[in-house]
Amino acid sequence: MARTRHVLPGFRLSLGYTITYLSIIVLAPFAALAWKSSRGGVEIFTSTLTDKRVLASLELSFTTSFYAALVCGFFGVLTAWALERYSFPGRRILDAMVDLPFALPTAVAGIALCTLYAPNGWLGKILSPGGLKNLYVSWVETPNQWVVNLLEPIGFKAAYSSTGITIALIFIGFPFVVRTVQPIIQGLSLEVEEAAACLGANRWQTFWRVIFPTILPGTLAGMTLAFGRAVGEYGSVVFISGNMPFKTEIAPLLIVSRLEQYNYNGAAALGFILLVISFLILLFSNLLQSWNNKRTAR
Repeated sequence: MARTRHVLPGFRLSLGYTITYLSIIVLAPFAALAWKSSRGGVEIFTSTLTDKRVLASLELSFTTSFYAALVCGFFGVLTAWALERYSFPGRRILDAMVDLPFALPTAVAGIALCTLYAPNGWLGKILSPGGLKNLYVSWVETPNQWVVNLLEPIGFKAAYSSTGITIALIFIGFPFVVRTVQPIIQGLSLEVEEAAACLGANRWQTFWRVIFPTILPGTLAGMTLAFGRAVGEYGSVVFISGNMPFKTEIAPLLIVSRLEQYNYNGAAALGFILLVISFLILLFSNLLQSWNNKRTAR
């Protein structure tokens, strides 16, 4: 059987370099984590998975990550559509701002979000219960009591709650959806949309029957990446969450707490559990992208 000839030589060398690089940089730390977590035996995994505090932190991490991925999916598609289909002043600046969560240290993002949404922050004063009432009373010389009573219960607690965690996860997951969907929208042919319009379809029918099925796999892939990134996020969440056990304590923070308590086996076991879950999430994302590539190649 004849071997397939390539234009550029060096397949064996490049493959060997790739395997060596992945083994040293990626596989070796993961193997060390698996070995460290296995030193405690099956009991350490059983006790970790049955610990109520661990289950509460995992539930909080996954629920907030899921909600953040949904929000990122909706607004990420809108942002990608606006950046690719319309020309307006400042478009390049907005396009560059999408990547800010990639370049910004997560700890700096957490401090910025906490400053903005804390009870005494810029938006926290308004969003907190009674914030609109205080704003109305400070602006109006003779406030109406009926309006005061109406505005007093309006608001919600953003910082130091699950809402604040979701806001932080939206911040760090938003670019994944935009950058995944943007090339798909860029590759959409305007001729197909014009053909749909010639056949009598309105704008909504064109979007739901022509555009949406095309961008759906990429949107799901971007949401999956945002979800996987949010599950393991620590820096931007630790400041705005409040870190209250059974309420606002996420799983990565619990790992750090176990390390501070010198419970290395427990921290390694919880880290290995998150590692497996993150791997499954990324595998699902790659399967979505592969399905999308086969679907669009037909």
